[in-house]
Amino acid sequence: MTQIRPSRDEDIDAITAIYAHHVLHGTGTFETEAPTAADMAARRADVLAKNLPYLVAERDGELLGFAYCNWFKPRPAYRFSAEDSIYLADSARGQGLGAQLLAALSQAAEAVGVRKLIAVIGDSANAGSIGVHRTQGFSHVGVLKDCGWKFGEWRDVVLMEKVLGEGSTTRPE
Repeated sequence: MTQIRPSRDEDIDAITAIYAHHVLHGTGTFETEAPTAADMAARRADVLAKNLPYLVAERDGELLGFAYCNWFKPRPAYRFSAEDSIYLADSARGQGLGAQLLAALSQAAEAVGVRKLIAVIGDSANAGSIGVHRTQGFSHVGVLKDCGWKFGEWRDVVLMEKVLGEGSTTRPE
C-alpha cells in the first residue's frame, strides 16, 4: 500500500536519486546538472522554513516520489500563490502515484493558506505531467515557446493553474 506522508531528513538520498534521474534524462526540469544530496537537503529546508508542504510517496519502505510547493515569486504580493513540483521514480510512472501526490499536495498547500497552485511544466511534450495536472483540476494558462535549451533542442514551458479553497473570492486574512 502506498503512503503519502511528510518528507523526513532520511528521505534526502532517495529524493536526490529520483530528481537526478529527471535532470539527466528528462525535460520536466530544465536543470542540466544533478544537484547533490546537500543541495536537495537545503532546498527542502527552505520549503519547510516557509511552512510549505514537502511530501513523499512510499510503498513497502521504498520512496517512489516526492512533491512540494514553493512560492511562485519571492515578492510579498505573491504570498498566496505557489508553484508545485512532482517527481516520480521511473519505476513508479503510470500507476496513478503522481495524481495521489498532487491531490495530497493541493490539500496540504490549501491548509497553510495557499490560494493558487501554479504548474510550470518543462516541455510541451511532457504529456504525463500535463495530464496529471489536468486530472487534478488544473487548467491550461499558456505556453512559453522555446524558452529552454536542453538535450540539443529548444523546449517550451507549459503553464497551468488551480484555484485552492476560496481562491480570489475573499480577502486573505
